[in-house]
Amino acid sequence: MIKIYGHPVSTCTRKVLTTLVENNIPYELEVVDIMQGAHKQQPHLSRQPFGQIPTMDDNGFKLYESRAIARYLDEQHGGKLIPKEPQSRALMEQWISIETSNVSPHLMKFIYEHIFHRKQDEAVLANAAAKIDEAFAVMDAHLASHKHLAGEQFSLADITFMPYFQYAQATPVKDQIAKYPHVAAWWNRVSERPSWKKVSA
Repeated sequence: MIKIYGHPVSTCTRKVLTTLVENNIPYELEVVDIMQGAHKQQPHLSRQPFGQIPTMDDNGFKLYESRAIARYLDEQHGGKLIPKEPQSRALMEQWISIETSNVSPHLMKFIYEHIFHRKQDEAVLANAAAKIDEAFAVMDAHLASHKHLAGEQFSLADITFMPYFQYAQATPVKDQIAKYPHVAAWWNRVSERPSWKKVSA
């Protein structure tokens, strides 16, 4: 059975767990106590040398980095979350890159401040809010003519955004999302998926 070392509150762990549930893949989650710093200590450092979560062990094949794990798991089990058509697949990869570079780093500033109570400077939050508005405007324009980020198909691109949007609901970013109707409609759709409800419960 596939074993995931992570924590259920972790955004990156939730990406992997959602991929597993979407594909009906049996798995075992071994909780790494990030609150006590277990991810920065052995034995976890032998699994993930950068001290991050999650990691995966698939019958001896070990992998870390959530996006790589999600791609691997989906491809190993039929590839339902990775579009077969080249243009849609390229869109998926484009939006995963946007999430990594232009969205989640800025959303995490608010998540640190309001969820994990790691104080952020006001200037840092102001800059993050501006960057979030910039990204949401681009996202809103795209979603005006696409049901999902890769087109009509729900994909790994949507999954990579979802944990950050979930936590954003408990921060001032919730009001920013509301300013972009297509972004808000997309979130309402994807957050109702049974896989997400199970993982985020």
